[in-house]
Order: sequence, then C-alpha cells, then structure tokens
Amino acid sequence: MILDAILSSSDTAQAGAHVVAQASVQAYKEQSDQVKHLISFMGQDEYSLAELMQPLGLSHRATFQKNYLNPAIDVGVIERTIPDKPKSPKQRYKLK
Repeated sequence: MILDAILSSSDTAQAGAHVVAQASVQAYKEQSDQVKHLISFMGQDEYSLAELMQPLGLSHRATFQKNYLNPAIDVGVIERTIPDKPKSPKQRYKLK
C-alpha cells in the first residue's frame, strides 16, 4: 500500500511536470507568434511605442510590452534606439 502511494504520487508529479512543460511550450509559441506579428509590419524606420501598438490594435501599454516588445528585444530582433535609457520618453524601436 505504501509503495502504491509512492508510485501514485510519483506519477502525479510526472504528470504535473508534463503539464507545466506543455504550458511553457505553448507560452513560448504564443510569444513567438506575437513577435512575428509585431515585426511583420515594421520597416527600417524607427517607431515609438504608440506607433508599434496601433497596427496591432492594442491600447494597453504594459500588456504590449510584456507580450510583444520585450520578447522581441530579448530574442534580438528589435533594439532600442537609446539602450541605456529604456524608459526615456524619446525612446524608439527599430529592427536589428
């Protein structure tokens, strides 16, 4: 009985880890799709945050930064024009 309980909890832990791994893969895929969507309309110009959000139909700045802009910066496809001042009101973004 004790062995059954240990095996059962081990199976449950493995199933939980599998679910977490699947969620992580799904989150990465969604981020990847969002990054692709963001860069799809960008040319060689420099864009303000508002100019990047408008074609995507987004209005919530924090969500846009978390789901689109920061992942694009993290993977290296977009860069800041003022890298040492990420919160500058003059900050713009461009394709690398």
